[in-house]
Amino acid sequence: MHQQPQNVRTVQKHAAKPMRLLRHGKPRTILGMLLVLMLLALPQLALAEDTLNSGDTAWLLTSTALVLFMTIPGLALFYGGLVRSKNVLSVLMQCFALTGLITIIWIVIGYSIAFDTTGMVSKTTNPHSFFGGLGKFFLNGVNADSLSGTIPETVFICFQLTFAIITPALIAGAFAERMKFSAMLWFMGVWSIIVYAPICHMAWGGDGSYFGDILGALDFAGGTVVHVNAGVAALVAALMVGKRLGYPETPMAPHNLTLTVIGASMLWVGWFGFNAGSALAADGAAGMAMLVTQISTGTAAVAWMFIEWIRYGKPSVLGIVTGAVAGLVAITPASGSVGPLGGLVIGIASGLICFWGATSLKQSLGYDDSLDAFGVHGIGGIVGCLLTGIFAAEGLGGMGMDKGIGSQLISQFASLIVTILWSGILSYIILKVVDKTIGLRVRYNDEQEGLDLALHNERGYNL
Repeated sequence: MHQQPQNVRTVQKHAAKPMRLLRHGKPRTILGMLLVLMLLALPQLALAEDTLNSGDTAWLLTSTALVLFMTIPGLALFYGGLVRSKNVLSVLMQCFALTGLITIIWIVIGYSIAFDTTGMVSKTTNPHSFFGGLGKFFLNGVNADSLSGTIPETVFICFQLTFAIITPALIAGAFAERMKFSAMLWFMGVWSIIVYAPICHMAWGGDGSYFGDILGALDFAGGTVVHVNAGVAALVAALMVGKRLGYPETPMAPHNLTLTVIGASMLWVGWFGFNAGSALAADGAAGMAMLVTQISTGTAAVAWMFIEWIRYGKPSVLGIVTGAVAGLVAITPASGSVGPLGGLVIGIASGLICFWGATSLKQSLGYDDSLDAFGVHGIGGIVGCLLTGIFAAEGLGGMGMDKGIGSQLISQFASLIVTILWSGILSYIILKVVDKTIGLRVRYNDEQEGLDLALHNERGYNL
């Protein structure tokens, strides 16, 4: 038997002293010791309820800035470099305008639908599975003292807002260079309310949420909420808007890969806020999420690079940065559930499968997903969601699951099917309505001239 350390024995000796005083001491002494014990107990009583944690708050403030950094300037530059020079400003404008528009929508109604649990219907039949209520309409009841766990609710609202911003911005890559700016605003605005916010609630809405509580699906940072959701909408939009003029016969190479690499690098750095920030605490879960994010991203980038090297004889800069984004996407749902082994396998799988999706699949089906929003985000999100159901197992280095691998895979698959159907059907309906009212596509001459001049009366470059 190991001996107790000296400091432990000392603590026990002093801890026993009050008990001896209670048996043999004077009343004043006894009363004094009782007061001391009560004062010592107060911190423990306080910990029993939610209290503000400055460390968690500081990390969430940082993570919020990092995730916003992913859209502007990260995604804006990544997408901006991939289009032709006559359309670079149109992509930057879309990302910037969406950042403002979604902010307003989220504050007015989006946050309430996603996270309010007061509901508008009877609570007798689990009403919050698919929608939140309107109790947080215009952030009703939120003030500087409101808490969400151990952080201010204001910080949580802003953190989740950055997710709501980047998700529709990802969709824009599918119809780049050919959708009206007005149509884009209407589609994205309505989509964020009736598609994004409900899916967000299903996954992260708390007790009774459909994905997390009822299905038992794991989605730590947004595999279904962000990537599959956006990827499916992107595919529907690409099909409904149609192909770019001249596609695929006319070469449409990226006009500035330097911008794309800078944007991809910003996405990589910002993604630590996306994944590690989703722990909502500065703890070991955040640390593991950061580690596996780095592992998956680096592995996927190298995997894509070697595939190109073998297939085409040379590795490309475009390939390696696209591979890195695929790794970031796929690890997102798994980042709080898997260990290093899972990060490695998910990185390899996403690099291989997303390469196939962005090349062979797109070519064989003939759709024009301009910047591979579906090929990377849709397919990468599906890969990550399914592999989460395997590598979350403790035996494979994960954080553990409440069910076996087979049952967990069924839960993951079910959440994917709901997301695909919800996003696909509703995106089609929204786009159809917008097309019938104001039209989706720019005029032939505007597309030929370029959207920078045609829609914004500006040029990205002065020649």
